[in-house]
Amino acid sequence: MDRMFRVLGFWAFVIALMFLAGHMYIPMFLFLAQALIFVVLGYLRFTEKTYMYLFGSYMFLSFCGMVVFATFK
Repeated sequence: MDRMFRVLGFWAFVIALMFLAGHMYIPMFLFLAQALIFVVLGYLRFTEKTYMYLFGSYMFLSFCGMVVFATFK
C-alpha cells in the first residue's frame, strides 16, 4: 500500500506539471503539495489499515472541499 501512495504522488506531480504548462499556478501548487504529502506518506511504512484510513480521510476532505468550492463559487 505504501507503493500506491508513491504512485499517487507521481500522478499528482504529473498533473501539477500540466497545470504549470497551462500557466495555472494556484492548482499547480495545490497538486504539488498533494504530491509531496503522498510521497512522504508512502515512505513512512504504515500498516495497510492506516493507509486505508488516510486515503479515506483524504477522499472525504477533498470531496467536501469540492462541494464547498462548487457551492460558493
